[in-house]
Amino acid sequence: METQIRRLDYDKIDDNIINEAGQILRNGGLVAFPTETVYGLGGDALNPESSEKIYAAKGRPSDNPLIVHIADKKDLYRIVREVPEKAERLMESFWPGPLTMIFYKNEQVPETTTGGLDTVAVRMPSDRIASALIKAAGGFVAAPSANVSGRPSTTTAAHVEEDLNGRIEMILDGGQAVIGLESTIVDMSTEPPVILRPGAVTKEMMEAVIGNLEVDKAIIAPDSGVKPKAPGMKYRHYAPRADLAVVEGTTEAVIAAINRMAEQDEEQGKKVGIIATDETAARYARGTVFSLGERKHEEEIAMHLFEVLRDFDDTDVDCIYSESFEEASIGPAIMNRLLKAAGHKVIHV
Repeated sequence: METQIRRLDYDKIDDNIINEAGQILRNGGLVAFPTETVYGLGGDALNPESSEKIYAAKGRPSDNPLIVHIADKKDLYRIVREVPEKAERLMESFWPGPLTMIFYKNEQVPETTTGGLDTVAVRMPSDRIASALIKAAGGFVAAPSANVSGRPSTTTAAHVEEDLNGRIEMILDGGQAVIGLESTIVDMSTEPPVILRPGAVTKEMMEAVIGNLEVDKAIIAPDSGVKPKAPGMKYRHYAPRADLAVVEGTTEAVIAAINRMAEQDEEQGKKVGIIATDETAARYARGTVFSLGERKHEEEIAMHLFEVLRDFDDTDVDCIYSESFEEASIGPAIMNRLLKAAGHKVIHV
């Protein structure tokens, strides 16, 4: 299969390209497209065969549910049994945007899309290319991140091409994803609602709108054996090819520990990678050092995380040590992705 790549300009989105991509989706094909979070791999959410193609293209386990993307709030009511009042309030505050909510599905949504569950995850992205494509495709696009399953998510069209070239019909190139981490997922089928994946819409932001929220323990703990209710809960995700460990402690202790471990590894003939920040990068004497940006700018850290994990795949390092990050604001989302990429390997110093 030849994968077509179409560049789009946000200042003047080409309707012809959007309609071409929409027709591919209507015909059961797959199109990767930008969102404000990461690039998505889109298929017709109401077509079981399209969902099967998504799983096959990604090499993704079929019990790992897909997110249904919509472009009109009214379309939510066409695919779910009920919308709780708290969900209405969250929609009012955060849609369109990087928030996914889980509801009980109706018969319109095939179980292949939901990983065999009777619930469905739904999001309304704010990205204008994504919105135009969803409308052109008929209103319901199932889209996990556009990467090979287990690898770091894609934040540029070049990342998508690297993983999926020859596996899908088209890639829509909209440049760099702005947020860089996947959407927050909150389960609205329970009371109180439960955060299943942290993201740019934080617990504090949602609690200001609807009150108490719980946080699923799988966000910070190793994956359990339970059937995943949301993407990314059960399987190792975001992993670079080299072994990754997260080093936790005070700044001085972390720098000293990473320098010590890097020296020991290099004495054993290993090549070392280090994930740092602008404030600390120059203090590492060994290894290949990549900075995520300024520590005080969490949005910058989040935007560059997957990019840096992929950059290490272009090096020949054998192991990677990463600094840890504060558990405030979007910090929990950054640490959630890092811990999953590391297989929950943490070194406390």
